[in-house]
Amino acid sequence: MRPRIALPADTLDEATNIINERNAAFAPRPAVEAIVKAGGLPIILPSVDPADVADYLPLFDGVIFLGGADVDPTFFGEEPHMRLGKTYRKRDLFEIELLKQAVAANKAIMGICRGLQLINVGLGGTLYQDLSEDPNATLKHSQAAMGNQPSHHVTVVSGSTLATLTGERPYVNSRHHQTVNVVAPTLTVTARADDQVVEALESKDSDQILAVQWHPENMYKHHDESRQLFKNFIDRAAKRIDRD
Repeated sequence: MRPRIALPADTLDEATNIINERNAAFAPRPAVEAIVKAGGLPIILPSVDPADVADYLPLFDGVIFLGGADVDPTFFGEEPHMRLGKTYRKRDLFEIELLKQAVAANKAIMGICRGLQLINVGLGGTLYQDLSEDPNATLKHSQAAMGNQPSHHVTVVSGSTLATLTGERPYVNSRHHQTVNVVAPTLTVTARADDQVVEALESKDSDQILAVQWHPENMYKHHDESRQLFKNFIDRAAKRIDRD
């Protein structure tokens, strides 16, 4: 059986004359294709009432939290910074509950960009609402280069799961203006940019969670390191099928 992978959806909030596209739930095509190419079966979950998460849980073996709007800062006890971007509280509520129940059920978890930030907040960490708040941030983390091209290097902790997949000095793409501040208690930092901005998080005591601040779904077609991230995720989800 192919591992079933949940992709919590984003919501189309642009003006449209087509009634069926108004507030439509969607998942980015590159992420869907990367999951399929790695051997998974994608299942897109719209943002619904968090009370419905328990009914979704038996449908998947792994969940990938994707990019999108900023995380609402009230979830980590702060009021909005003047440079906070667009937020969507309904998505945050659904995804945080999905994360908590997926962790408790030992589902495989991957995070990409906002997904890394959401995972950190959902498990008790905090964010810098804008990189201007981080006293160390000096690199360009929202690249002007094409999105499927790398723009800066990161240094990966030797011996981490990530290091076995990407090596210790991968060249990655980057488009974010928020970053991790306080790391959640059950997570550990396994990669940083040269200005010390957090670029990856993993579970401390298991292989359950691996999250990166960059966008491997945009680079997997031409970069083996990105393909390895998705293959590892599908492998982790498959292990959980065997345990059931």
